[in-house]
Amino acid sequence: MNAIEFPWLTAIILLPLVAALAIPLIPDKEGRTVRWYGLGVAIADFALMIYAFWYKYDFQSSTLQFVENYPWIPQLGLHWAVGVDGLSMPLLLLTGLINTLAIFAAWKVTTKPRLFYGLMLAMYSAQLGVFVAQDLLLFFLMWEIELVPVYLLISIWGGQNRRYAATKFILYTAAASIFILIAGFAMAFSGDTVTFDMATLGMKEYPKTLELLVYAGFLIAFGVKLPIFPLHTWLPDAHGEASAPGSMILAGVLLKMGGYALIRFNVEMLPNAHVTFAPVLAILGVVNIVYGACCAFAQTNLKRRLAYSSIAHMGFVLIGIASYTELGISGAVLQMVSHGLIAASLFFLSGVTYDRTHTLMMDKMGGMAKVMPKTFALFTIGSMASLALPGMSGFVGELMVFLGIATSDVYSSSFKVVVVLLSAVGVILTPIYLLSMLRQVFYGEQSQELHLDAVISDVKPREIFITACLLLPIIGIGFYPKLATQTYDVKAVELAAHAREVLPVVAHQQPSSLYSRIFTAPTLATSQVESSINISE
Repeated sequence: MNAIEFPWLTAIILLPLVAALAIPLIPDKEGRTVRWYGLGVAIADFALMIYAFWYKYDFQSSTLQFVENYPWIPQLGLHWAVGVDGLSMPLLLLTGLINTLAIFAAWKVTTKPRLFYGLMLAMYSAQLGVFVAQDLLLFFLMWEIELVPVYLLISIWGGQNRRYAATKFILYTAAASIFILIAGFAMAFSGDTVTFDMATLGMKEYPKTLELLVYAGFLIAFGVKLPIFPLHTWLPDAHGEASAPGSMILAGVLLKMGGYALIRFNVEMLPNAHVTFAPVLAILGVVNIVYGACCAFAQTNLKRRLAYSSIAHMGFVLIGIASYTELGISGAVLQMVSHGLIAASLFFLSGVTYDRTHTLMMDKMGGMAKVMPKTFALFTIGSMASLALPGMSGFVGELMVFLGIATSDVYSSSFKVVVVLLSAVGVILTPIYLLSMLRQVFYGEQSQELHLDAVISDVKPREIFITACLLLPIIGIGFYPKLATQTYDVKAVELAAHAREVLPVVAHQQPSSLYSRIFTAPTLATSQVESSINISE
């Protein structure tokens, strides 16, 4: 088989899974061989991704590349159909980087190491499958497979309330998955043909009511994973109890699956319903930003504060998706990549802090900057990136979203002003709760219970390396955003054009819609459509 025919995506997806199945055969009693094996597999898979995309991927094309389509279970219409484009490619690389670093971060795991690394690799494989699946049933299968390892990683290697957090996670996400299945089957069986091919589903014409119901079903399902208020309550508990590697993957990859699916399904495949729901997404994004920032203030647990910060930051993704502009959609994708890197670094450093202090309660910390200056410096850089300091990737992503919604000609001026001003409130609150977090943990009086001078050591070279691998791209993207945006710019243009092309049609059909005071472009588009109709007559 020559290089052109090599099944790159199949190899990238199945390598971690096959390697996980081989772990029971490895002779190892203390887990040392298994951890090197797991890290080696993760590095090899990430290297395979980089090689394939660097040498084979066309950055100027918005179409699917590396397409593979094999009949898998023909009786069910299930195909192994995978492909990658500008929307999924940067998230694949993000998944590879964070999973590799998370496995390296779990270097000290001694409890059931075979099971731990086997679950990590299986979860890695399923996450990759979600981003490249082009068959709806395959997408659903990968989405479900990913849930089980996360549940076990929290319930076995988590904190004191790990079983409660793991059960809450699986109940929320499994219940939400039902909506994917129902909405997917409704799309598949609509019309004269039955198909699960996502490209074909995107070209079907659906009855208005059905499309709105399907959109709502997907919004609930993906909103749990994103997470969107009020479907978010599982996230602080999961983060609060998960180990540092688990939190890195939760924040760095799992939340991005929700944002990716919203764009792939709701915007790309259901553009007519998106006209109705886009203002709702923008409003929910504002609620996420303000609510998440306010709740972060009330948290005394370090990881729970960071969890609510993640909820706030994912609100910008919703606003970008709703913007109907190339800049806004591009900002939404960049915000997902940026937040994945930033959140993974902060949760890893919170794990480093917990390893030294054996507590996550900020009121029991204090004065740690004197004995952990390197940790303090790294934590400060990550926090500055999270509060969108210029020169960091967080600033670029949020700025693009703001400009995208502010320059959109689809919404009325009053609606845009409200969205931008309320979102700005969240931006103002973010540095306050992050800087107060740094003050409580690293400044102030030393806690007598921790015995800082005698017990606590600063970050080790391995931990510095992991953090640097996350902070360097954060700074690199901040100074030169094209490092990230060039991978999906063409796709963002196509997505915005695809979403906007239905506006005149919907406006002509519904000239007196509920959103007549929110939208302005449909009104203009209506007159244009009527003119074209008169001319044709």
